[in-house]
Amino acid sequence: MTTATYQVTGMTCEHCARAVTGELKNLDGVRGVTIDLHPGGESAVTVASDAPLPVKAVAVALDEAGDYQLAG
Repeated sequence: MTTATYQVTGMTCEHCARAVTGELKNLDGVRGVTIDLHPGGESAVTVASDAPLPVKAVAVALDEAGDYQLAG
């Protein structure tokens, strides 16, 4: 098991957090997602998975969830 934390922009509320969590949990191997929500800023999204996830897959999942992007 591995964990990675991503800084994500565009999240403003719990609805956003649920949408992001749902899309990330759909990725193969993801076991859990936790979010430290900072409305209007950069939120820390931690993903526990069987193996490291490709950054592109995380970015696509964020896009599918709504107007959320990896910071930087």
